[in-house]
Amino acid sequence: MPIRVVTSLSNGLLAVERFAIMGLMALLTLLILVNVSTRYAGLPIYWIDESAVYATVWLTFIGASAMTRLRLDFAVTMLTERLSPRGQQIARIISALAVVGFGFGLGIMCWLWMDPIGIARAGFDAKTYAGETFNFLYTEQTQTLNWPSWVVYLTLPIFAVSMTLHGLANTLEDLGIAEKSAFPGFHATTSDGIN
Repeated sequence: MPIRVVTSLSNGLLAVERFAIMGLMALLTLLILVNVSTRYAGLPIYWIDESAVYATVWLTFIGASAMTRLRLDFAVTMLTERLSPRGQQIARIISALAVVGFGFGLGIMCWLWMDPIGIARAGFDAKTYAGETFNFLYTEQTQTLNWPSWVVYLTLPIFAVSMTLHGLANTLEDLGIAEKSAFPGFHATTSDGIN
């Protein structure tokens, strides 16, 4: 994949993630306000609690992916701030590669868990698939919303792909192969000089 394509895809994905984060935050706020209001009125709506939990889960994973690209993720700099500028750059590269490795590994685990080829071979019949594989992912339903659970769990493979892509873009920038992206409105600075 050409270098420019990786950084462009990562930056485009970040723009989508920003809108998703704003939308999920607004939805979460609305769900909580409705929940508090209906409980206070003595007419609780039980599915709102579950909706708020799932909105929070999706918000967490999408936000974590965006934070990776913006380099706002957590860092312990006690060691790296004592290194030379070259050592700091090497530490950033190793860190970015670890993110790529984690994202890639999570993606493989999601592929094995969700087994899209297996469910397709079963003709998308969840009961047949569960009987053959003992993987009950596609037969489970959420408790109050009665949604298929796999829809809620889709955040994991999405996160794996987006985190891997953002990690690759950050690695290319840290290696000096790609030009560092500027993100208007975000001014992340750390002690090792990442701007």
